[in-house]
Amino acid sequence: MKLVILDRDGVINYDSDEYIKSPEEWHPIAGSLEAIARLNQADYRVIVVTNQSGVARGLFDLNTLHEIHAKMHRLLAEMGANVEAVFFCPHINEDECNCRKPRPGMFHQIANRLGISLTNVPAVGDSLRDLQAAIAAGAKPILVLTGKGRRTLQDLTEFGDVPVYDDLSGAVDAILSQKED
Repeated sequence: MKLVILDRDGVINYDSDEYIKSPEEWHPIAGSLEAIARLNQADYRVIVVTNQSGVARGLFDLNTLHEIHAKMHRLLAEMGANVEAVFFCPHINEDECNCRKPRPGMFHQIANRLGISLTNVPAVGDSLRDLQAAIAAGAKPILVLTGKGRRTLQDLTEFGDVPVYDDLSGAVDAILSQKED
């Protein structure tokens, strides 16, 4: 099974320090939806893993979060693409849940649901916590410089050899150019 795990804010869509609180505020980064379509065309399954603490903070409710994701799914469908599932954590750090990145709980949920190991599964993110969660789950972390990526790049020394790309499109180019084992 070919699988790619993506963070949402800062990887697929533009991020905001004020949170993405409505479908109207959700705007895809140029080329990101096309990149997901290329993964789908190459028979990759795509799953999103995203922290959404705005729910716990009372900035938006679960229904609104589902509406945001419905917009994402609709725009992807218009390109002949899809994200198979969206795993999200609605908690804040103080909740100390296992699903909030940098903890690997959502990654473990994916592995359990699909009955697979995440070893070497590409996990694309823009923040340190995305990379930490991927590493903790055994996935292969990939950093994109969109979103918080440029700030995160300064902290990469502790991780060793993490591939870095300008955006999701560049990361997908690299994923698709790798030979399958």
